[in-house]
Amino acid sequence: MDKLYWLDQIKLQDRAKVGDKAFYLSKIMQRGYPVVPGFVVSAEILRQFLENLNSSESLVADLPHSSLHLDVANWRQLQQVAGRLRQEILTATVPQQWVSTIFQAAKEWQTSCLILRPTLSISNTAPGIKNISGLLESVFCQCEPEAIAWALKRTWSQIFRARSLLYWQRAGINLQQINLAVLVQPVENAIASGLLKANSSGWEIEATWGLGIAIALGEVQPDIYYIQQATGVVLEQQLGNKMLAYGVNDAAPEAFSQPTPNSVLAPDHIFLSTYVLQEAQQEQYALQEEYLQQIIALGTQLVSELGKTFTIKWTIAQQTTSNKLYITQVSSPQSVIPYGQFIRGLGAAGGRVVATALVINNSQHKPEQLPKDVILVVPTITPDWLPLLHQVAGIITEQGGLTSHAAILARELRITAVVNATSATTLIQTGERLLLDGDRGEVYRIKGDSKEEMEKEREEKLLSPHQPNPKAPYPTFTSHLPMIATQLLVNLSQSSLIEQVQSFPVDGVGLLRSELMVLNILDGQHPNTWILGGRQAELLELWSEQIRQFARAFAPRPVFYRSLDWRSQDLPSLSDNLGSPPQSMLGERGTFSYLRNPAVFELELQALANVQQAGYTNVNLLLPFVRTVEEFVFCRRKVEQALLTEVSQFQLWMMAEVPSVLFLLPEYVKAGAAGISIGTNDLTQLLLGVDREQGQLAKVFNERHPAVMGAIAQLIQMAQSAGIPCSICGQAPALYPEIIDKLVEWGITSISVEPEALERTYQAIARAEQRLILAAARRRIH
Repeated sequence: MDKLYWLDQIKLQDRAKVGDKAFYLSKIMQRGYPVVPGFVVSAEILRQFLENLNSSESLVADLPHSSLHLDVANWRQLQQVAGRLRQEILTATVPQQWVSTIFQAAKEWQTSCLILRPTLSISNTAPGIKNISGLLESVFCQCEPEAIAWALKRTWSQIFRARSLLYWQRAGINLQQINLAVLVQPVENAIASGLLKANSSGWEIEATWGLGIAIALGEVQPDIYYIQQATGVVLEQQLGNKMLAYGVNDAAPEAFSQPTPNSVLAPDHIFLSTYVLQEAQQEQYALQEEYLQQIIALGTQLVSELGKTFTIKWTIAQQTTSNKLYITQVSSPQSVIPYGQFIRGLGAAGGRVVATALVINNSQHKPEQLPKDVILVVPTITPDWLPLLHQVAGIITEQGGLTSHAAILARELRITAVVNATSATTLIQTGERLLLDGDRGEVYRIKGDSKEEMEKEREEKLLSPHQPNPKAPYPTFTSHLPMIATQLLVNLSQSSLIEQVQSFPVDGVGLLRSELMVLNILDGQHPNTWILGGRQAELLELWSEQIRQFARAFAPRPVFYRSLDWRSQDLPSLSDNLGSPPQSMLGERGTFSYLRNPAVFELELQALANVQQAGYTNVNLLLPFVRTVEEFVFCRRKVEQALLTEVSQFQLWMMAEVPSVLFLLPEYVKAGAAGISIGTNDLTQLLLGVDREQGQLAKVFNERHPAVMGAIAQLIQMAQSAGIPCSICGQAPALYPEIIDKLVEWGITSISVEPEALERTYQAIARAEQRLILAAARRRIH
């Protein structure tokens, strides 16, 4: 046994070795979710075990190469073959080195009981394979070498049970296609356990006292909670019939006695104790309100990872210091193209789409135009690609994280996208049909079919039960919305989206991204080129009209226009030969670039002045990436020279994204900053030293990191002390709605998110404010 595969270290290429159950659980764990720790004994170990079975029986000797196909209609023969195969496995010897490796790893948990979960993947699966999660069962055992060896064999032997052989036969699966690994995890006593079943129509939570095996064995009727997915509100709850519960049997015998292979009793239950609940406890719900809300919050977060349809098993472990909610299993609908090739990345913009791939191997060679409705496959995307993206059906990039330019552009344009799909331009060829799943971050190659009608029908079936077309309108708000005190703003850049968004219950535009807005009017040329070419007046009129559209649509609500924040490498096709070296992560961006070349900034200020002169007084200026107070003062003077401050409603704000603002904010306020907007994307990468364009560092780029959350809390507190408003406009609140609880608690003035996140952000703000009101009321009562 070369290695064990720990859940927190499993990679995409390990999927066949560790099985689907462990693979998906590992992905959830690596995204920061609470998962019971564990390691996987790979499928390769079972193959080695079967090849080394020492038997004179031809059936067993040929086992590693057997088709496992027999006359399943002859039930007597089926039972005999199944019994002989399982007996061979259960009486064989597991190599001592394997057992020792597993035992030594499990000892780290200091637990007396283990659970071995079969985790299966089927290679080259034919269409029609059903969900096989219930075919194989978990096995409990004592954390001792002999017990581990027996439990391992018992888990492996299940693929040769009569019902398993029947299934393999009817599904046309050979043994060579079966990859059975074993996930080993510690078992702790639990206060309660159960399931969360999520789908688009609503959620259902099942709960019982103790370990979840009582539900799996059908020995209890669990409590059931019906949850409204959009709001997290409990619509109805039903008390179950829970007479007994399971726990870890600490009094289990120290010496393991191996049962006979034909034993009828399940040996794994020796290490669990069953106890009858007192009548008073039977009449109580297993979940306290605190734990129920934790499970609902966890489910809300998982929607962004797994889509709207999934099931998780959970347990509330009884620990020495405090009880903790853990995920023990996660499953979502089977891959919709099990017969296609699979590529995994990060789901950057939701939806599913089937289309033809267009592969461009060099991002620097941007074409003049793209065919309509293709899935663009490219190493990376810079902002200057935006004019081309309006007509593509999907985007796949090899690089980039959830806050990369590709991800941000895709979300605003409602284009299904997967980023950080390693080697995508090598694995995919132009002209191939792909299914792109932006919810799960997966790409499938659809194999060709000789009949065009069958191919069309198959694609329609693939799309129909899932997400709507990714370019459909944004989700509409429910008619009865709770009132919220925290302002909800929207991030925009494309005037084409104004009509859809302006009627939403938002308090204005919290971030108008100028650098993306103007790409649609620049005709592929840098603004400096227009100015030097004598076309300044023409550009000024176009620029003014762009801003005027947003001011007109949202008046009297405020629009915060963020002035240009470009790095030279973000706009390789618009180079003005004045940019920083391409390898620079930061470049001469933000207000520093205005000092070096003020002409474009002055043009922006004149455009804002034109909008004011047209009668719109709701546009404010947001300065990007301010490094020093001197830079801010320089910009403020330019603003004053442009006479923008002559309009009393005008406000000059700055982005709080360079960490020095944590020390200099009082100085910025003295210099004239009327408000700040926290940019979590840049703040996170600068605090943690991680380039947000590097998707392979997604685990490190964590906006929920204590350092980032501490900085946000400090900025809000400092703004309150200075008497200025504090907004937040990075991706963090949209990607991680649980952050909103803290933002509201700390006193954030407003939260600005992408249009697609508006509804869930509104609901999250409402829930957070209601919890604060409830907590305050309880304090008054007590």
